[in-house]
Amino acid sequence: MKTLAVRLYGKNDLRLERFDLPEVDDDTILADIISNSICMSDHKAVVQGSDHKRVPKDIAENPIIIGHELCGRLLKVGKRWADKYKVGQKFTIQPQLNIAGKEHMAPGYSFHHIGGHATRVILPKEVMELNCLLTYDGDGYYQASLAEPVCCIIGGMKTSYHYKAGEYTHQQGIREGGTMAVLAGAGPMGLSSIDLALHGDNRPSLLVITDIDQDRLDRAASIFTPAHAREVGIELHYFNTAKTETPVADMRALTGGKGFDDVFVYAPVAALCEQASELLGFNGCLNFFAGPTRPDFKAPINFYDVHYMGHHVVGSSGGNTADLRDALDLAAAGRVMPSVMVTHVGGIDSVAQATMDLTKIPGGKRLVYTHVSMPMTAISDFAAIGKENPLFAALAEICDRYNGLWSIEAENYLLANAPRLEEDALIS
Repeated sequence: MKTLAVRLYGKNDLRLERFDLPEVDDDTILADIISNSICMSDHKAVVQGSDHKRVPKDIAENPIIIGHELCGRLLKVGKRWADKYKVGQKFTIQPQLNIAGKEHMAPGYSFHHIGGHATRVILPKEVMELNCLLTYDGDGYYQASLAEPVCCIIGGMKTSYHYKAGEYTHQQGIREGGTMAVLAGAGPMGLSSIDLALHGDNRPSLLVITDIDQDRLDRAASIFTPAHAREVGIELHYFNTAKTETPVADMRALTGGKGFDDVFVYAPVAALCEQASELLGFNGCLNFFAGPTRPDFKAPINFYDVHYMGHHVVGSSGGNTADLRDALDLAAAGRVMPSVMVTHVGGIDSVAQATMDLTKIPGGKRLVYTHVSMPMTAISDFAAIGKENPLFAALAEICDRYNGLWSIEAENYLLANAPRLEEDALIS
């Protein structure tokens, strides 16, 4: 069985190649990948190559397939799994397998025959044995691809905790009805955090989103308006910290001077961590959500307030399988909009350059359709390109109907009309 996949051979060495997959045996499953979204973690793996903790040392001889935010359909199910999974089912995976003794191994980083940037893959037995193959009953594919990043945000919100004075039992999650701030929160993951704070099960009463990019803040405010937030019982503020000399005082004023119960840091910037510490109120939780690339990353924290004000710090770097199921259920029920993260769409032939350029070109999530040939293109550029290309003209018109966002309708149109790299590979 042939597949077309993007493989990592070394630092910044990505290659789109066609090669043979092994035959399916009783323990494995053959699957067709339809969509995959590019993650910042992919960029880190590509930049670091074998120096990355999840990437094997021998990729120059045995390359791995990149990508882990995937969705597709099952093509052939090994006998061992025939009672649990059926041909044609849509699925995604929890990439954090946590294999005993091999905890760092994960699809998209460590495996030769499974990864999101491929037309077909072989799911190894470990994915099923560890209950990391999850079926998806919602419409389309891209929402399940984006369930993994949403799952990380869900996990982050569950990681935060609080306690009552004089008691030693931790109360899991953000404070219900409390005050919450997301620093550097107008990027793709920040947008999803707004979505979950407004529409999830555990919600604050005050939500403040900060950034230093006014265009990103304006886009966030156009998607999640303060008026809509009020309708669901939440006071929502967007705050450009670059436009004031006293951001901490100005933000604390929104809490009546008490400070915030929960502060999330969505960019690995020392000044943001220090600012987060200063924003905390009594028993406040600082959640360092952003993943730094430097192992010596440090930031000052007020330990006087740790002692007397009960300030505490947690970090979160991903969700678990239960969080992924929650993300899939929320998307399938229409309670959250994973599309808010997507700013660019492309085909598998755009993956290598788009992954390496991820930090150079502004934008949110890059969504890839693996059977499509298409340059990685900003949704905001569809209309201009559409003046000479009818495919983009139609996609622009569809996206305009959804407030400039990607949608199931846009996905269906793309899959039906875009040039394909393998005519017989796509399941309709």
